[in-house]
Amino acid sequence: MPQLPLLKHTEVLRQRLPLAGATVADVGCGDGGLVRVLARGGAWVIGIDPGPQQLARAQAAEPAGDEVYLCALGEALPLPEACLDTLVYFNALHHVPVAVQGAALAEAARVLRPGGLVYVQEPLAEGDYFELLRPIEDETEVRARAYDALKAGADGRLRETEEFRYRAPFRVKSVEAFLSGLIAVDPARRPAVEAAEKSLRQGFLAAAEQRDGAFWFDIPSRLNLLRRN
Repeated sequence: MPQLPLLKHTEVLRQRLPLAGATVADVGCGDGGLVRVLARGGAWVIGIDPGPQQLARAQAAEPAGDEVYLCALGEALPLPEACLDTLVYFNALHHVPVAVQGAALAEAARVLRPGGLVYVQEPLAEGDYFELLRPIEDETEVRARAYDALKAGADGRLRETEEFRYRAPFRVKSVEAFLSGLIAVDPARRPAVEAAEKSLRQGFLAAAEQRDGAFWFDIPSRLNLLRRN
């Protein structure tokens, strides 16, 4: 099997999404890093996340435009119908509980204008980084169910226009940043991370490539692009 192309996530996104003048929601926005990328591209962006701690980090960062943030769930978006040009799930759909992943995509269809786009980037359940995290939280099943939800297309309201697989470079500045990042994404992981800290450190150092004063992984990834009917 040929190796997947190595591309930055932002490169893949910019090739596919018209941003200038667009109204975009980033659902599961975390600390707002992608929100700021989208805003710098000329979009008006709403960052949405269910985690108050993550949103506090996003709101404390230097804004890139006039982006705003809302605390909400993907399956219950506080937005009117047909108000968005694009809705993004970036490394986030598999974090939506399996039972409501379909409902979250139905909400995406509701808030999109006809012809609007749903951009879903998901990490694949494979690769060194996935295996490193697997003892802490094995996401094989939830990632598979998120893919099933995508293929269902919100009961026909969304149609897939592209599926693209690639490897994305992922930079981590230190082992400590890696460990703290695991907990920041999901504070419930703290006991497991602390219990496995020694093996996580060893595994991280063994699997990562060191260059430019940092640690690097290639993350096998998949983009699914869907359009609102």
